[in-house]
Amino acid sequence: MSVTYKQDKEPRMNLVNKQAPQFIKPAVMPDNTIEDNFDFHKYRGSDMSILFFYPLDFTFVCPSEIIAFNNRLAEFTQRKVKLIGVSVDSHFTHLAWKNTPINKGGIGNIQFPLIADLTKSISSEYGVLTEAGISLRGTFLIDNDGVIRHQLVNDLPLGRNVDETLRLVDALLFHKQYGDVCPAGWQKGQTGMKATSDGVASYLASYADRL
Repeated sequence: MSVTYKQDKEPRMNLVNKQAPQFIKPAVMPDNTIEDNFDFHKYRGSDMSILFFYPLDFTFVCPSEIIAFNNRLAEFTQRKVKLIGVSVDSHFTHLAWKNTPINKGGIGNIQFPLIADLTKSISSEYGVLTEAGISLRGTFLIDNDGVIRHQLVNDLPLGRNVDETLRLVDALLFHKQYGDVCPAGWQKGQTGMKATSDGVASYLASYADRL
């Protein structure tokens, strides 16, 4: 049976360069305990974080994305980035989904928090709530100061590329360390660009044919 979602026709809001909205909500933690008052800012601390939204538990594309994030958790942790997932389901449904085997459509024992946005206030504040009352596939890269540096919102049928999320983390870390900017397609270990007229001319002279 196919499911059709009615989409919100209002444009998504841009939160880049703004402080990430705070929330305190119930969450299922990595050890499967329920934290009734998960404090996003307290959990995030001074670390970078990836806050991502998905439509619903026990659906279709969603488990593939969550498992993909979890499969790369060590890479995010190595970069001191915390992962947090959010949907409009209850924390009890999150826990039931974690306890469902992957070969039965579950997500298994993933090791990052899943937030219950039953009131839909988080999804609304981050601009990903549809008219149907579920979240689009929003991904937000938040820096050490709590500022959103990257925002991507996919429609329901379009699964995310988690490796691209890692690439953007690497790009931000590179920029913070060296001050250079990261041109199109930049990958970790590649040359950056000085944010000057001479810098772009020099970079393009060497790399334009590879773009």
